[in-house]
Amino acid sequence: MAAMFKALSDPVRLRLLSRVASHPSGEACVCDISDVGVSQPTVSHHLKKLREAGLLSSERRGTWVYYRPAPGVLAALGEFLADTEKAGRG
Repeated sequence: MAAMFKALSDPVRLRLLSRVASHPSGEACVCDISDVGVSQPTVSHHLKKLREAGLLSSERRGTWVYYRPAPGVLAALGEFLADTEKAGRG
């Protein structure tokens, strides 16, 4: 969990994960999410870090790479945060 939150501590990575997770089809081509205010090589670097942290999975289709949240990861993050909030109130 710590590696995931460390990866999300960067604002660009958080924006990228949000764009992928909120994409209508449930996955996004890198061409659909690369307008986050940094260069394309920097976007690729951040997407790699999100994959390494287990937050995203990817699939190459022709010349494009499509990203989707790793299975169960959004639910796991939500549960962790909910448990943390409950512990703080207890």
